[in-house]
Amino acid sequence: MAGTPRFLTLTDVAEVLNTSSAQVYALVRRGDLPAIKIGGRGQWRVEASQLEEYIARMYAETRSFVDQHPYVEADQAPEA
Repeated sequence: MAGTPRFLTLTDVAEVLNTSSAQVYALVRRGDLPAIKIGGRGQWRVEASQLEEYIARMYAETRSFVDQHPYVEADQAPEA
């Protein structure tokens, strides 16, 4: 982790997650992704470790969702 910065901008996080900066800002404002506000202009920064924890949490939530909602092919769906 020698070359990895400790804190990332919202733009950096958006690039890692392959989403928009606006979506990352919404995650931060909702409290889903912990971040800090620094400087007089209040620039947001996300600690790299917090981003990794968020990603792991999303994998766990997705796994739980898939377990609770198994995929069923349309031709194998039970008839009502």
